Amino acid sequence: SGPAGYTAALYAARANRNPIVIAGYQHGGQLMLTNDVENFPGYTQPVSGPQLMADLRFQAEKFGAKIIESDAKSINQENDHFIVNMRGGKKLKAKCLILSTGAQAKWLNAENESLVKGSGVGTCATCDGAFYKDKHVLMIGGGDSAMTEALFLTRFASKVSIIHRRESFRASPIMMDRVKAHPKIELVTSKVVKSWIVQSEGNRYLLKGAEVIDTVSGDVGIIEASGAFLAIGHTPNVGFLKGSGVEVDNEGYIILKEFTMTSVDGIFACGDVVDKRYRQAITAAGMGCQAALDAEKWLESKEL
Repeated sequence: SGPAGYTAALYAARANRNPIVIAGYQHGGQLMLTNDVENFPGYTQPVSGPQLMADLRFQAEKFGAKIIESDAKSINQENDHFIVNMRGGKKLKAKCLILSTGAQAKWLNAENESLVKGSGVGTCATCDGAFYKDKHVLMIGGGDSAMTEALFLTRFASKVSIIHRRESFRASPIMMDRVKAHPKIELVTSKVVKSWIVQSEGNRYLLKGAEVIDTVSGDVGIIEASGAFLAIGHTPNVGFLKGSGVEVDNEGYIILKEFTMTSVDGIFACGDVVDKRYRQAITAAGMGCQAALDAEKWLESKEL
């Protein structure tokens, strides 16, 4: 029920397909953890992630989409229909399915993380890096994604410290060369974040730095910073697909066979449960549009 799901519902509703969105109890996707969004077309002023999701939901419902706040436990096929089994024993029957369950960013679960999650500690530097102009920012991770986002952050931040739990990095040699050559980037190896240092200001908390532990010596230190980003991976929400026949890759992302069609005829997928490259609200919304259009063409071809 993030940008992909609501956009797919909007297009399906305008095609008079009476879509039902199983939004989940944690509806809205990862943007529900984002304070300000400045790069979604149509919004000339920053909009909060929850407000953006509320707007997309309202638009889909305006054209007839029905939203159910429940979770899908499993799906199966019976004759020419799909059955979605939900929590509590309720079942829904559908002619086709669009999967837009997203992917959850992995968090450190360090002390105080819940206080600054999405407002000081984030998982998308491309989305929020501009908020840290002339600030010291931490990047947690050791792969290509962490290096790419660290390099992006140098456009705004005065300094970027990459914290990695090991001495060596998983990132490709070419990315490491670029990072090591950049004057704004500092490599902090063999360290893990124990807790986030926060300061209360009114009704919110500000990030002031991180308490880190040396994985070799056990020594504890403080790194002052105004922001931090995690690039330690994502987990696609596909647990409910077990036994459905929908194929996923070795990382758990749904594999598309033709356009947005999955390995099961009549089941489509879009958004971050498919996309491991862009992971942006606008690209997810675009994929939601594609999936709805593909589903409509498929239904027409089956004369459903």
